[in-house]
Amino acid sequence: MNDSSVDPTRRFPTLESSVSGAVLYRGDPGYDEARRVWNARFDRQPDVIVRAETTEDVVAAVNTARQAGVMLSVKGGGHSYAGVTVAEGGLLLDLGTMRDVEVDPAERLARVEGGATWADVDRETTRYGLATPGGTVSSVGVAGFTLGGGAGWLTRRCGLAVDNLVGAEVVTATGEVIRTSDTEYPDLFWAIRGGGGNFGVVTRFEYRLHAIPDTMLAGQVLYPMERAGEILRFYRDTFRDAPDALACYPFFIRIPPLPIFPEVIHGDVVLDMVVCWTGDPEEGERWIAPFREQGGSLMDTVVRTPYTDLQTAFDAGMAYGNRWYTRWILLDEVGDDFIDALVEGLDPFPGALTAVYLGAMGGAVGRVPRDTTAYPHRDAVDALHIFPGWLDEGDDQQVMAWARGLYESLESFGAEGVYVNMLAEDEEGRLDDAHAENRERLVRIKNRWDPENFFRMNHNIPPSDP
Repeated sequence: MNDSSVDPTRRFPTLESSVSGAVLYRGDPGYDEARRVWNARFDRQPDVIVRAETTEDVVAAVNTARQAGVMLSVKGGGHSYAGVTVAEGGLLLDLGTMRDVEVDPAERLARVEGGATWADVDRETTRYGLATPGGTVSSVGVAGFTLGGGAGWLTRRCGLAVDNLVGAEVVTATGEVIRTSDTEYPDLFWAIRGGGGNFGVVTRFEYRLHAIPDTMLAGQVLYPMERAGEILRFYRDTFRDAPDALACYPFFIRIPPLPIFPEVIHGDVVLDMVVCWTGDPEEGERWIAPFREQGGSLMDTVVRTPYTDLQTAFDAGMAYGNRWYTRWILLDEVGDDFIDALVEGLDPFPGALTAVYLGAMGGAVGRVPRDTTAYPHRDAVDALHIFPGWLDEGDDQQVMAWARGLYESLESFGAEGVYVNMLAEDEEGRLDDAHAENRERLVRIKNRWDPENFFRMNHNIPPSDP
């Protein structure tokens, strides 16, 4: 046990008697692990870390931070591009040990603790042939992903994560624990479905589950850059009337020197068509086949695969400890001029882990009215994500400047709006666009539940002036 009477830097002596989880200060075993985040550009040191094990621990941490007047940051999976999960100084509430997942197969519901990752959820739900839309990287935390919107392989068929959230347990700024749903504190429930972590700490999520096939037809079809414009036009035309079960992410990537890729293309930038059929596999053969038959492909890995294998297929390329940045553009159309400008603008494509990709939207997402949840971007047909990844701190400015330049060259093709989960730390001017016409209602709800802006280590929605 830490002795606060010996070390004056241990500022919160009552915490250890108030929580069942670990309380860590700088220099303690486990401190560095608990503060570590996915994006290595952010290396911050909180004054104290509470590794919560129960909702009561979360309440104690919230009350302690509020009463001490210090910044509270909340870390789930820690995958924030903008580094908002850990603050410098203050109290870090680490939910990483709260990862229980309970599945009710009869009701098709999953109850998930706030520190769980999608690997935790998928492992339990797929035992029953069920799933809910989750991240395409299994180490992503359910909390941040869901609170911002949440899109993945099942999204076109089953909606966003927020569309499948049916209830949540929330610890408010005053330390109150409440259950919220469409019928219990419905305004708060509306706000947490797209408004981020501005309104409380969600300690438990309750998701609607969907039946999925034993295997899904999925994989990568690589094409050389000289075919990129043509293949992207084929992709665009296909999704004008594609069924909801078809998903595709056309990625531009630089091929790493790994044995799974033909040696002749190591180091080359290619177009990687990552395709997936989430419905009946036999019908999927007909829809996936054209992606494989455009001619001149460099590699084809499409097979029938379990959903859990699909969910972990890209984990290695997005591991902890690398450096990441982001720019995001919503698209009302994927026009010829946009395609040409995108392909021409990629050079020099810096960063060993860099990716630029499109992601077809529509389907179930587009059938939900814009005001049903705080996430408003229901009309977009596609989106472009520019996310460079690199290893050395000395390359930061060069790589980020490239990403900003590519974004600025394509910004005029975009629709109004941006996905809040993909905002960088230097994009405060885009926050209004993230919430669009729902912003005013979010501010009113913030006024009610967090008028002092206690929850502000996030893409912040400040309360209005009194």
